[in-house]
Amino acid sequence: MTEQSIPRRDFLVAAGVASTVAATAGLTAPAGAQSTVAATAGTLPADVVLKNGNVITVDSKSTIAQAIAIAGDKIVAVGSDAAMAAHTAPSTRVLDLKGRTVTPGLIDGHAHMDREALRNVFPSLGRVRSIKDIQDRIAELARGKKPGEWIITMPIGDPPYYFNVPDILAEKRWPTRQELDAAAPNNPVYIRSIWGFWRGTLPLVSCANTEALKRAGITRDTVPPVASLTIQKDSGGDPTGVFIEQDFQPITEMVWFREAARFSHADRLRALPESAKAYHGFGTTSVYEGHGIASEVMSVYKEAHRAGLLTMRSTLALSANWGAAANAPLGPFVEAWAGWLGEPAMGDDMLKMSGLYVHIGRTPADDLRAQAAPYTGWAGFNSNHGLPRDKVVELLRHCAVNNIRVVAIAGAAGLAMLDLYEEVDKQIPLKGRRWVLSHVYVVPPRDVERIARMGLVLTTHTNASLYKALDALAGRLPPERHDEITPMNALREAGVAVSLATDNVPISLWYPVQQVVARRDYTSQRVVAPKQALSRMEALRCATYNGAYLTFDENKKGSLETGKLADLAVLSADPLTVEEGRIADTTALMTMVGGKIVHQTPNWHG
Repeated sequence: MTEQSIPRRDFLVAAGVASTVAATAGLTAPAGAQSTVAATAGTLPADVVLKNGNVITVDSKSTIAQAIAIAGDKIVAVGSDAAMAAHTAPSTRVLDLKGRTVTPGLIDGHAHMDREALRNVFPSLGRVRSIKDIQDRIAELARGKKPGEWIITMPIGDPPYYFNVPDILAEKRWPTRQELDAAAPNNPVYIRSIWGFWRGTLPLVSCANTEALKRAGITRDTVPPVASLTIQKDSGGDPTGVFIEQDFQPITEMVWFREAARFSHADRLRALPESAKAYHGFGTTSVYEGHGIASEVMSVYKEAHRAGLLTMRSTLALSANWGAAANAPLGPFVEAWAGWLGEPAMGDDMLKMSGLYVHIGRTPADDLRAQAAPYTGWAGFNSNHGLPRDKVVELLRHCAVNNIRVVAIAGAAGLAMLDLYEEVDKQIPLKGRRWVLSHVYVVPPRDVERIARMGLVLTTHTNASLYKALDALAGRLPPERHDEITPMNALREAGVAVSLATDNVPISLWYPVQQVVARRDYTSQRVVAPKQALSRMEALRCATYNGAYLTFDENKKGSLETGKLADLAVLSADPLTVEEGRIADTTALMTMVGGKIVHQTPNWHG
C-alpha cells in the first residue's frame, strides 16, 4: 500500500530483462538475464504462453514484462519472450499478443454483481422520448400476453443511470393510468422505478394502470404507509397511477406489486452467470459483496458454484435477518450461529464467506420492505439488517471476540461506524483483522489517521463521490476541505489499502480507475482536489492488488507473479498511456480466471 508506484512508461523494464520473483525462493534474476525463476525446482511446461505483450504485472516494483506462461490455474513464469522457451512444450498453446496490454484481473470491492442480468428478466421500454413511445412499447408487449396477464417493465429512461426523467419525454411528465390503459386495455401494467443508487438522485417514480391499481387494492382512500411515498392524485382526488418516492430503495413495488414484479429463484440462477459474463467483459475476475448477501441470493451462488456455472471468484459478506433472530442474546447467538463466519474464511478460491455486514439503525421504510423477507428484490440484502447503536456496539465486540470480520458502509452521511470501531479497538485491537468501511465519501485527516491506526480496509464508491455527485459534495464543503472528498492520495500515503468498486453503476471498474486519476465531475467537468488524484499505476493497484488484500488473498492474486492464480485480462487499450478521458472506455478482449478463458472477443489475438 505504501510501495512506490511507477506511473510512466519511461520507467518500464526493457525487453529481455527478467521480471519475475520466485514465489517460493524469494530470488530475483540478475539484471540483463533472459530467464525467469520457475515456481518449482523443475521447469514447468506451460499450457498457454502469452508473448509479445505489454504485461503490467502490478508487482511491488510495478514491473512491465513481455510474456506470461500458465500451467493449470497458476502462473509459472513472467518475463521476456525469450524466457518463455523454457516453458514451451509441443503441446503449449502460444498466443502472440502483438503488443496488447495485459493486466491482473480486476477485483471489484463492492460489486452487487448479482443484480446486473436481473435487468433482463423484465422487458425494457427502450429509448422512449414521449408518452406515445411508451404507449407503443406497452401495446407491443400486450400483443404477446393473454388478457389478464401482467405486463411489468423496466423503468422509463436510459440505463444505466436513467438521468433526466421525465424531462427526456416530450410531455415532461409521467404517463397516467388512463394512458397506460389505452395501450393495454386488457392487462395490468406496472412500470417499475429505478433502484435509486443507479442514478443517485431522487425521486424514484413508478407507474401503474387502472387494472394494476385494482389488483393492488389502491383506491382514492389509500393512505401511503410512509411519509416518503406519495400516491399522486388527479384534480378529482383519484390516483393517477404515478407513485413518487423520496427513498433510494423502492417501497411501492415491494409493498403492492411484489408478487407480479418479483425475481424468482430460477430468474436469479439464470442471471448470475450472465452477470458474471458482463463483468468479465471489462476484465473483472473477482468480486467482494461487502453490502451483505441474504440467504435467497447466497443459495443462488452456492447452487451456481456446485453446478460449475460460477466463473467469477466471489467473496460474500453475510446480510443478517435480525427480525428472525428476535430478541436472542447477542453473545451466545454470535458464537453459536455466526461463528462459522470467523476467519479464515469458509469456502474456496471461487466462493467463500468473509464478514458480517453491520448497520446502525432501521427506518419505517426498512421495516416495510422487510415484510417481504426472505424476498429482497433488487437489494439482495435484508432490509432489517440494522440494529440500534447500543446493540451494534455489543455486536461488534462479539464479532471481535469470535474473529468475525465486520463490514459497514460509511457513505455520504459520515463515518459514524468508525466511532464504533474505535470503541471496540480500545478493548480488542482491530489491527490485522482488516475490518471494512465501504462507500467512503468525505474523510477528514483525523479519520484517515484513525483508519490507518486500526488497519481498516476501505472500498470506494467513486461512481458517486468522484463522478455523479462530485460537484454536489464540493458545494457542501468549503474549498479548504475539498481534499477530504475520497482523499485517495492521503489514504495511500497513510498506508491504507483502498479497493476500487463499481456498486453496479456502471459495472466497468475502468470508470473508477479514471475517476481517481481525473477527479472530474460528470456534468460540469470540474476537477476537484487534484492533489488527491492517483497516478495511473496507483489507480490500477487499487483495482487489483488492493482488492486481493481486501479478501486476504494478496498472496494468491491481484498481481501477475509466479505461483499466483492465472487471473488476467488482455485489454483494448493501455491504461497507463491512453488519453485520460478514454480510460473508462477500456474493455477486455480476453479475460481469464484460473487459466480458463471466461470472456473473449472474436479474433482477439488475430
